[in-house]
Amino acid sequence: MKDVYILSVETSCDETSIAIVKNGNEVVALTILTQMDVHANFGGVVPEIASRMHTENITMVLEDTLNKANMKVSDMDAIAVTYAPGLLGSLLVGVEFAKVLSYIYNKPLIKVNHLVGHIYANKIDNKLHFPCLALIISGGHTELIKMTGDYEFEMLGETQDDAIGEAFDKVARVIGLPYPGGPNIEKLAREGTNSYKLPKPVNDDTYNFSYSGLKSSVINLVNNERQRGNEINKADLACSFQTTAVEELTRKLELALKNTDIKNVIIAGGVSANKYLRGKVQEVCDKYNAELALPEFIYCTDNAAMIGAAAYPLYLKGEFADLDLNASSNTNIC
Repeated sequence: MKDVYILSVETSCDETSIAIVKNGNEVVALTILTQMDVHANFGGVVPEIASRMHTENITMVLEDTLNKANMKVSDMDAIAVTYAPGLLGSLLVGVEFAKVLSYIYNKPLIKVNHLVGHIYANKIDNKLHFPCLALIISGGHTELIKMTGDYEFEMLGETQDDAIGEAFDKVARVIGLPYPGGPNIEKLAREGTNSYKLPKPVNDDTYNFSYSGLKSSVINLVNNERQRGNEINKADLACSFQTTAVEELTRKLELALKNTDIKNVIIAGGVSANKYLRGKVQEVCDKYNAELALPEFIYCTDNAAMIGAAAYPLYLKGEFADLDLNASSNTNIC
């Protein structure tokens, strides 16, 4: 079988990224142009600014990616693109760009769900072993999914309100840490101890998650202490929050491992870059003799390589999109 090269486009939020992926697991070239410094001025991503910057940068990102690989668009076997979920304006830039490339160069178009892309980031330079449990943890999603094969998903549980990444960002903001909040919480937490007593979210036997109550308890604690004139130990609070938030994940994962007897675990999404979280998930997997697949740090956050990896099984199945493909802000995996 000949090698398959897929040019993939990712613009779901504030990274403009294009990659060339060979056979679904080898990254030939990858470019990621982040807007983080711009959005940091506003304390978070501004959707209108994000979509405009994608429009300004996407052709340059394509040119850079092709130059790295010393290839042309005509050398590709297919064009893949993130179509959902994400910021609608940002997604539209990538979708329309991919459709133009597909039409001009007469290449099949493959639509990829952003969350599926995060899962298949684990396939880059590796293999996925089924059945497995996939824990998707990002700014917009917290989901526990059972996979029995390529693109065979069963939703076990999901967040009932805020996602874990969103909670990290909002807690960071209330204690005065800059955007992006997650990495800064993790960094500060290393200097503190778990000294603040915070409520455990969704302490039940379901696989569902909740972070709204935990986030609100931190906000209320900070506001109450400030009104009393007391000083908050930011490092201790960051450590206490991170510990409680991660315990929620590991508690649900352990329940799923115990009930399903599955021996393969994947973590995916931007929050999977958190080293403390990685360590705690590894402890749970060791307890149940389960293998843990971890994406390389560069593939944890939004990138086009993961989209190319996720597009490959669809290419093999011949599942191609029409040129009337549209973006969607809230399409789920299952």
